[in-house]
Amino acid sequence: MIKTIIRKEIQVLLKEKGTFFWLFLMPMLFILMFASIFSNAKDTFTIHYYDADRSAMSQSLVSTLGGIKGIAAEPREGTLEEEIARIKDGKATSLLVIPQGFESSVTSGQPAKLELYRDASSDTAVAPVLAVMRNVTAGFRDVKLQQVLKASGRADGEIQDMLKEPVTLSEIKENSLQGDAVTQYVPGFVVMFVFFIIITMVRNFFKDQHSGMLARLRSTPMKPYHYLIGMWVPNILAVIIQCVVLLAFGKIVYDVNLGDPLALAFIVLGLAVCTTGIGLAICMFVKSENQGTAYTQIITMGGAVVAGLWFPYEIMPDFAQAIGKFTPQYWAQHGFQNIMIRGMNTADIWKTIAVLAAYGAAGLLIASLRYKKYLKNVTQ
Repeated sequence: MIKTIIRKEIQVLLKEKGTFFWLFLMPMLFILMFASIFSNAKDTFTIHYYDADRSAMSQSLVSTLGGIKGIAAEPREGTLEEEIARIKDGKATSLLVIPQGFESSVTSGQPAKLELYRDASSDTAVAPVLAVMRNVTAGFRDVKLQQVLKASGRADGEIQDMLKEPVTLSEIKENSLQGDAVTQYVPGFVVMFVFFIIITMVRNFFKDQHSGMLARLRSTPMKPYHYLIGMWVPNILAVIIQCVVLLAFGKIVYDVNLGDPLALAFIVLGLAVCTTGIGLAICMFVKSENQGTAYTQIITMGGAVVAGLWFPYEIMPDFAQAIGKFTPQYWAQHGFQNIMIRGMNTADIWKTIAVLAAYGAAGLLIASLRYKKYLKNVTQ
């Protein structure tokens, strides 16, 4: 009997055109759109400047800025009033002004003044400019201090020792094979769109209800778990195929590093069991297809936001991170990225697999306990 239900459900899935759109075409479009946009995002921050001094010293300052990795210095050719007006109108966030007399102030030993006009509502956008300028002005201070020490008769070696940084920072990268927009959005949208299988599951349950199949089953000695497993297995297979197709799409189009195939297979299987198990439980409670769609949208979109599917989890607020850890989407995304970015294998991600399997088992248990009451309600 289970085999018959499985065969019937597979045929229904293959005939449903909307299934292919939501499970394959839509996530592919999202992956293409987001990965293409954010993988081509500029990795250089531009500092716009207005040079009113036009001296060798001001050009030296601009060259220093342009020589900093990740920074580009771009001159503004309008009048100072026009450029300030652009900030007031929200067309620009900041403008570095090198005032007239800058070189003479530096060479005479007088404090030289730089002006940074900024949009007061764009603290985040302006923060890198402030950090860079503080670093550059600190360099001018060191040059001046060096001149003072040399004038006092200090030897060059002694001066260099005095000006050594008391604290140095070494950047050490660990366990990162490939971390970029592609490894954010390929697994992110895979995880997000597998939950749309729940809509298909709800629709198929209601088809069985309206066709009278559930009423006929109620008169048979078939055990509850037979029907549930028969409805469950084909959707597990559908999600596995969906994940394989979308991950292969990411590999072919963006050459995303997929990592250990065995570990990846366990995450895909765990995700398939998890989403369809939750789907079974939802099917036992909803009273209409629209209600099932609404619940699915809440789970899918809400989980995507707090689990870090759209944005890197690390940049999200603390409260969102705390909530996200209770969602299966977080564990699936975390597992995929651990494999793709950090090169982890099956032994390293056992906790993720266990959590996903637990969600699926809980869904199946709830559906089994609820099935008799569900069957009674839909056949009255």
